[in-house]
Amino acid sequence: MTGTALTLPLNRGTKRTQLPEEVASYVRELIISGGARPGEFLRIEPIAEAVGVSSTPVREGLLALRSEGFVQLVPRRGFVVAPITQQDIRDIFWAQAQYAGQLATRAAKRMDAEQIERLEVNIETYQLAIADDDQPAIAYLGHSFHREINLAADSHRLALLLGSVVKQLPNSFYATIEGHVEGARGDHVKMLRALKKRDSVKVCNLMQRHILEGADRLIETLEKRGLWTANP
Repeated sequence: MTGTALTLPLNRGTKRTQLPEEVASYVRELIISGGARPGEFLRIEPIAEAVGVSSTPVREGLLALRSEGFVQLVPRRGFVVAPITQQDIRDIFWAQAQYAGQLATRAAKRMDAEQIERLEVNIETYQLAIADDDQPAIAYLGHSFHREINLAADSHRLALLLGSVVKQLPNSFYATIEGHVEGARGDHVKMLRALKKRDSVKVCNLMQRHILEGADRLIETLEKRGLWTANP
């Protein structure tokens, strides 16, 4: 592997100030990937060991996931994985598509030459990451492409609302969705063209379709992994 000459902000070795969110992200990925099935109890000790934290951040992270509907708290027994359906997945992506589409609409009217250039560089680097099968870079660059558009929209509140939805699907997971990476490469190029033309309607439609198609791809991937297959 030749690499992409990209330094990824993985926060390794830096002061960890968001330990409960690290736990929540880890458990979300377990649930979405099928590593922890609905009805399965989540033991605090193995999670603490896997993330490298004490039991207190684990409890706080699981409580955060309870508020998001990913886990349930059973009195005197602990936390259990909540049911998650195909419609739940589609609802998450639908909400994401609405916010992201509106942000893209606003970005099309505001993006300057420097921001456009950063998107061009992002797409070129994304293609290199695909060629290298560098999944951390693919995930980071995909996130950065959308973040650049969201920042250009200059709508802080709307971006925060989008962030509250997006975090329900771990960023690293997008690179593992079958068909998503190749689809994103083509979609990003089309969105960039629309942004250059300041075609707010087209870029909104492209953004929404791009995200909604991701739901179908994710559901197909999870079905293949047996997420909704009853345990024998």
